[in-house]
Amino acid sequence: MVGKSWNREWAAICFVGPHVSPRGKPDANTPYAMNRTTLSFMLAITGPLFHAAAVQTQESIKINSVQKLEVNYLLYLPEGYNRKKDVNWPVILFLHGAGERGSDLNRVKVHGPPKLVEEGKGLPFIIVSPQCPNEKVWDTGILTALLDHVCDKYRVDKARQYLTGLSMGGYGTWSLGIKECDRFAAIAPICGGGNFIEIYNASGVKGASMRTLGVWAFHGGRDNVVPLAESEKMIADLKKFGHPNPKLKVYREARHDSWTKSYDNPKLYEWFLKHARK
Repeated sequence: MVGKSWNREWAAICFVGPHVSPRGKPDANTPYAMNRTTLSFMLAITGPLFHAAAVQTQESIKINSVQKLEVNYLLYLPEGYNRKKDVNWPVILFLHGAGERGSDLNRVKVHGPPKLVEEGKGLPFIIVSPQCPNEKVWDTGILTALLDHVCDKYRVDKARQYLTGLSMGGYGTWSLGIKECDRFAAIAPICGGGNFIEIYNASGVKGASMRTLGVWAFHGGRDNVVPLAESEKMIADLKKFGHPNPKLKVYREARHDSWTKSYDNPKLYEWFLKHARK
């Protein structure tokens, strides 16, 4: 084989060296004395072999991967859900931050809509709050499958699906919201960022859906974990893409926690309900 021949020749170049006499000088009778001619000859042989070895080939493999995944989540059904059998309800998918990852769902209740409903505040939404495992980040495929499950099992108004999250969940909100912009009516990413390429790759129906997606981002002006520039870039890119009115609320004195004020504000939920897909 070419590769094996090349390896043998190269080994010859590497290891033909001087035999040193006991006095510390090369022995004129060793092969080293002839190395200039020998080396030239070897290079003449190995040159073509070296180039022949650097060949790219086109290969393919078909992989059938079936993953069985378990997703733990909190589910909130609004007051009146069980009584009003003919009503379909809007749904909020909430994505927590990195600090709430793990296997204890009680940790998901410390911020955002899960915290509010746990404290007794009624919200007119089905609220789905999954928990991301330790050392993982939000996976758009898993989240889509979860929301599909909820929409199939519960009475969801599919024209009014909303998405929000904070910090790591803010990044997840941008990512899933862009990918599924024709599904969600509105998104509210908080102290997150996103992938600009995904925005500019949207076209056709997706592009039209993105331009009509409700977007209200929130960020702290003094955030020392996720810079304000992350949200500003996303909003700027959406405007370049042709989105008429993506919103950004900046709390000038806030650091990373820009979510408490945002989720405590009733206007956020009123804003969600103003958006619906046709």
